[in-house]
Amino acid sequence: MNAPPATPFLDMARVVYTYPGRPPIVDGIDWRLDAGGIHCLVGRSGCGKTTLLKLAAGLLTPQSGHIRLWDGTAAKPGPQLGYVFQAPTLLEWRRVIDNVLLPVTLQRRPQAQDIERAHGLLAMLGLSDHAQRYPRQLSGGQQSRVALARALILEPALLLLDEPFAALDAITRGELQDDLMRLCRQRNTTVLFVTHDISEAVYLGDRVAVMHQGRMLADLSVDLPAPRTQSLRHGAAFNQTCAQIFDLMNGARA
Repeated sequence: MNAPPATPFLDMARVVYTYPGRPPIVDGIDWRLDAGGIHCLVGRSGCGKTTLLKLAAGLLTPQSGHIRLWDGTAAKPGPQLGYVFQAPTLLEWRRVIDNVLLPVTLQRRPQAQDIERAHGLLAMLGLSDHAQRYPRQLSGGQQSRVALARALILEPALLLLDEPFAALDAITRGELQDDLMRLCRQRNTTVLFVTHDISEAVYLGDRVAVMHQGRMLADLSVDLPAPRTQSLRHGAAFNQTCAQIFDLMNGARA
C-alpha cells in the first residue's frame, strides 16, 4: 500500500482519549506521518505515548477527532499493520519458525511461499540456524529478532513498536536498531516507534515527535546522513539533535 506523496500515510486530527474520571491522556493530538518514514515518539513516562500508539493501531477508539490512513479509512487492526510489544511475547511451546508464521496461521494454513518468506526474514536477522529451536533456547536479543520477523511476515504497510528494545544491553540494542532500519527501508514500511530513549529516537527517526501530558510539543525533522551507522552517535550533529529534544522534554516539566 503506497500513499500519494502529498498525502500523509497516517493522519491524526484533534485526537482525544480519556479514561473515566481522569484528565485526557491524549489531548487534542494533530500528527501526520509520511509514507515510508520512521517516526519516533518520545516523552516522559505517563505522557500518553503508548495510548497514542494503541489509538494508531485501532486497538482503542478516540472519543473525538479521527485517525485515518491515506485512503480515508479508519485505522484498525489487520494484516496491513504489524505490532511489536515491549516484551517479545513469543509462544513458548512453538518453535521459532512457527512463532514467525503465527500471523499467517491465524488467517489460513501457511503456504510454501509463506514458509520461504519466514526463513528469509530469519536469515536477514541472523537466525537461520535457530528456526527449529524454542524461545527458551534463545537470548533476549534473539527473541526480539523473532518478534520483529513475526511482525513483518505479512509485509504490513505500517509497523508499530512500543519500546521493543528497552530491556536489552546497549550493543544488542544497537544491532537491532540497525536490523529494523534495514528491513523497513527495503520494504518502504511506515514506522511509528515509541521510546523514552532520546538517543534511540534520533538514531532511528526521520522525524522525532515530543509528547508531554497528552499533547504534542514538537515534530522535528532529523537531518542526519543515511545509511546510518553506530559511529554517527559520536558526531556533533547527532548530539546537538539529542540536546534539542532533551531541552524540549526538560522544559516541559510540570
